[in-house]
Amino acid sequence: MSPQNGPVLRLAGVHKHYQLGAHRIDALRGVDLDVQAGELLALTGPSGSGKSTLLNLCGLIDTPDAGDIELNGQPVNALDETARTLLRRDALGFVFQNFNLIPVMTVAENVDYPLFLADVPPAERRARVAAQLAAVGLAEHAHHRPDALSGGQRQRVAIARALIKRPSLVIADEPTASLDSHTAEQVLALMRERGRAEGAAFVIATHDNRLTARCDRVVNLLDGRIQCAPC
Repeated sequence: MSPQNGPVLRLAGVHKHYQLGAHRIDALRGVDLDVQAGELLALTGPSGSGKSTLLNLCGLIDTPDAGDIELNGQPVNALDETARTLLRRDALGFVFQNFNLIPVMTVAENVDYPLFLADVPPAERRARVAAQLAAVGLAEHAHHRPDALSGGQRQRVAIARALIKRPSLVIADEPTASLDSHTAEQVLALMRERGRAEGAAFVIATHDNRLTARCDRVVNLLDGRIQCAPC
């Protein structure tokens, strides 16, 4: 759940580098970023700008070399891998360009899976899955498998799955890249509506101008630094 006060996510003075043999790559150089509850924030920049690294840090998949990261006001840098995994499971959702749905599961089973892993009681799981599928307009497709759906419908399933645990923050990696313009607009509208309804922030890495034009803020990275102040 989101904190009552302060940002959902805060990065302060974050640095990250990688070593390729004798060559050092400074992927992030002193990044400061706050993300508020219910906000859609677009993360843009050319290849090699640091977007993927920043997305991985926001998603608690990686750790910084220096600087501080807080999620829901909790410092996360010093957490061990088990604690990070539990926090990631409980407080984060993920949406991907290729949907990452499990093909042998139905739509309802895909959305239910995070609740199953979290040992939520079956009756509660069924109720929450039904409500979430209704919210994203897919109630009638609950028993279909992903290969029976369009790309836009699959991304709706992915959004429903990301939000089923009521996370504070959803990390989305190029969620509209494989969609046509009309479907991309629908998916963005859905992310905005569901994010605000559930108080979840979205950090969205994208090259899609259709998407950035509709986000609340755009943060542009270049050579590991934020170039444009959010507006």
